[in-house]
Amino acid sequence: MKEEMDMEKTSLIAGFGSSFQYGYNVAVINSPAPEMKLFYTRIYEDRYGPMSDNLLTLLWSVTVSMFPLGGFFGSLMVAPLVNKFGRKGTLLFNNIFSIVPAIMMGVSEVAGSFEIIIAARFLVGICAGLSSNVVSMYLGEIAPKNYRGAIGIVPQLFITIGILVAQVFGVRNILGNMEGWPIMLGLTGIPAAIELLLLPFFPESPRYMLIQKGDEKTARKGTEGVILQAEGRLSVLNLFTFRSLRWQLLSVIFMNMGQQLSGVNAIYYYADSIYSSAGVADDHVQYVTVGTGAVNVFMTIVFIVEKSGRKLLLLIGFGVCCGTSLDWMPYVSIVCVIIYVIGHAIGPIPNVITTEMFRQSSRPPAFMVAGSVHWLSNFTVGLVFPFLERGLGAYSFIIFACICLATLIYIWVVIPETKNKTFLETSKLFAHRNKVDIVVEAGDSEIKETGGERSAGVLYIISFSVLCFLHVSICLLHHMTLIWVDLDKHISNIYVF
Repeated sequence: MKEEMDMEKTSLIAGFGSSFQYGYNVAVINSPAPEMKLFYTRIYEDRYGPMSDNLLTLLWSVTVSMFPLGGFFGSLMVAPLVNKFGRKGTLLFNNIFSIVPAIMMGVSEVAGSFEIIIAARFLVGICAGLSSNVVSMYLGEIAPKNYRGAIGIVPQLFITIGILVAQVFGVRNILGNMEGWPIMLGLTGIPAAIELLLLPFFPESPRYMLIQKGDEKTARKGTEGVILQAEGRLSVLNLFTFRSLRWQLLSVIFMNMGQQLSGVNAIYYYADSIYSSAGVADDHVQYVTVGTGAVNVFMTIVFIVEKSGRKLLLLIGFGVCCGTSLDWMPYVSIVCVIIYVIGHAIGPIPNVITTEMFRQSSRPPAFMVAGSVHWLSNFTVGLVFPFLERGLGAYSFIIFACICLATLIYIWVVIPETKNKTFLETSKLFAHRNKVDIVVEAGDSEIKETGGERSAGVLYIISFSVLCFLHVSICLLHHMTLIWVDLDKHISNIYVF
């Protein structure tokens, strides 16, 4: 009972101090966007003269997308930091670092610099990229298999709460006004400070302490009755060369790319703009946005992951997102947005499955790959969507519908159900597809790979590099075109991207 209470407290503190910040910073600049754009325009015109609409749109999309771009770089730091400092140590280090951008954003108006906001968004994105992966890894390792789904969904619950709190603070009568938006941006440092004070009193991941540090005494303080054998440690490059992990890696890439390219973050980044284009009265937009956030929190129900399983929720989630995206074609609909958000209740499942599909040695680099794809896709949506909306209007979400359908098919065909299964049992589920044998000896497992296991690694490294290159190229080409070409006169150029 005491261990369960400690686990619950740890998950709540880690979720509030880290995942809450992620969600808060996703939505924090949505409601005060008009006031912040006026600030951008005033500062720019004082320095350089009149600002064009295209340039303002570009500056604003850069401000929004700096957060996921920072998240991409933060995810690249996951494996080296968690191996060196541990899961808890990395979270504490991240808390110290995340207070800096909070201060920067809080003083940006006084300093008269929108560049500070852009830089701070990048830094806080790095913090979110680290925490979004490390929290899931940490909680997944301290939880027994029968609680792993419920505990694994806690980070997503706090992400949705963070989004909702940012939307509530963004109401015009609270902080979503000319005087309040700098305070609203600076509040992101408070959860980090609270976690920094409280988390040191809770245990490190027992799997990390025993397997990677060899400290059995400390490991047993974190959990009772855990017997683990040394599994070694893999780098990201080595991860791509193991045939036994081939389909797990592809699944992680597809799930995270599909999750972000479903377009859900376009709703959180630009909710007010989307609702305004639907004809919602300006006085009502802010309350509709808050309502969407409340639905998102309500649908992130902790027990449903253990009750329904992982695969079923993934299929339902992407299916709902795909179906409701098609309803956006004629007009942007409030009801469809809410149903769309309900469909995105699959949010935490990719992280839960990533924890379960990989063993201790391969888990940190796997989260690094997952986080890189997650944040790079998020960055693409945040940067490109304002221009897609201007060019395609109500049809912009048809692109996301196709991606949801493709992801739905992949999950149905490839990904097994991992509910209530140990890490070894999950490895066995993928063994046949990977064409390897699982041999169990003396309570541990050895993966025997059959033929050509290393030669395929180069192909996966190249494929992953091409994926990253395509994401960045799409964004750069899109913006280079829009800078030189009038969007209203050359709307057909949008279809290229």
